[in-house]
Amino acid sequence: MRLIFLGAPGAGKGTQAKRVSEKYNIPQVSTGDILRAALNEGIELGLKAKSFMESGELVPDSVIIDLIKKRLQKSDCEKGFLLDGFPRSLPQAEALESLLYELDNPLDSVVSIDVSEEKIVGRLTNRRLCRKCGADYNFATNPPPENMICTICGGEIYQRSDDKEETILNRLNVYANETIPLISFYKEKGILKSVDGMSEPDAVFDSIVAILEEKNK
Repeated sequence: MRLIFLGAPGAGKGTQAKRVSEKYNIPQVSTGDILRAALNEGIELGLKAKSFMESGELVPDSVIIDLIKKRLQKSDCEKGFLLDGFPRSLPQAEALESLLYELDNPLDSVVSIDVSEEKIVGRLTNRRLCRKCGADYNFATNPPPENMICTICGGEIYQRSDDKEETILNRLNVYANETIPLISFYKEKGILKSVDGMSEPDAVFDSIVAILEEKNK
């Protein structure tokens, strides 16, 4: 099972990707994790990526693709993988397609988790995180204590700058501009499946599983 999950910031993509990864015992592969691992291991590609990040530049697609190729060749990807947060643009999608053809590992499905902009803004502006352990709170669904001290570790609960409305709207605008071509790209290939992400997380998960089970009958 070789999958890509698409979803705007706040759509719940990461949460659902983790659950699907656990259910089907396939690794959740994100570019962030790959970059951190490459830096920790001190491999040449990681050092190359670090040089771009330290100068405030985006890591070039060619470096990201080489890192993903190295990751997908590891033994835990033999039964499949779930790409989370990649590709982000049409050139990345085209490069990934060439890579997977080279590895003889074509995609099975691309799942798009669809949530309205209004819902996303509401979710993210209500979100708060523990600065120490990263625990996730939300004024709408899982309110933090009044003293804004984490009930798990005692750390300070705060709002990330990324979760302020102006920043969220900018992130959504960037995502929309990058993702519309991807939706069309994968729809034309007949592997795009859309899921209503407005429901409760368990219902969204059940919808995703139903799609994947039907695809793999």
